[in-house]
Amino acid sequence: MKRVRRSVARRRGGMSGQRVLKAEAVLMGGVALALLAWEWPSLRREVRIWRMAGGFRAGHRYP
Repeated sequence: MKRVRRSVARRRGGMSGQRVLKAEAVLMGGVALALLAWEWPSLRREVRIWRMAGGFRAGHRYP
């Protein structure tokens, strides 16, 4: 009969490094999404002002 080897982290009840990285990625994604949702109205206003000023076509007219 073959013995099943378990990882050291699971034997001790800890989290693996991969799970920690995934949790951090989810947390950072949530923070970024919350920040985008918080700033969305002001970003729309800035884009509208930028478009009224000429956008990319304005060139060097507005420093």
